[in-house]
Amino acid sequence: MRLFPLNHACFRASFLGVDPASETFQRIQMKYLEDDEGINKYFSAFHLHRTLPVAVVIDDFGDFFEERRCQEKYANPRGRDLAMVRTLALCHNAMSLANQCRPCQLVLSDTHHGESPRLIFIYKRWVPTIFTIRGDGSGWFILRSINNCGNECCLRTKSAKYSIALQFLSLEEVSEDITE
Repeated sequence: MRLFPLNHACFRASFLGVDPASETFQRIQMKYLEDDEGINKYFSAFHLHRTLPVAVVIDDFGDFFEERRCQEKYANPRGRDLAMVRTLALCHNAMSLANQCRPCQLVLSDTHHGESPRLIFIYKRWVPTIFTIRGDGSGWFILRSINNCGNECCLRTKSAKYSIALQFLSLEEVSEDITE
């Protein structure tokens, strides 16, 4: 899972007045994986951890799935979608198991350039809350939170319009919409 290198996190923490040797940093563990097979191996052995993590963060989730390799593996033009669904199902099962013992959250990030994220239909099935951030072209950003209501036909969407100006967050508007 690609994250900031620990030395970057420690440097930033020391810059902010936090001791890089603190207990919090000692509890952070990083795993660097190359592809979707690495994610699958990690979550297949998830139940073997002595202590389950409080959170698992996978940065740039979609980048782990190389289009051509997935198409060849599954002999299907939508092989990438199949690989992502299988991996998300495995992640979901591992999180369900972990949450029987203690709270454990899965956080995925993915980057998409364009009007609508192409894979949002996959994420809506496996991820309970999806956040999208889109610039409006005039310096403002729109943060949308899409929550599954527990069934496929109900989505609760909250939006916030904000700007980062002069190093602080400025909120202009908040709205909510429920689709059934």
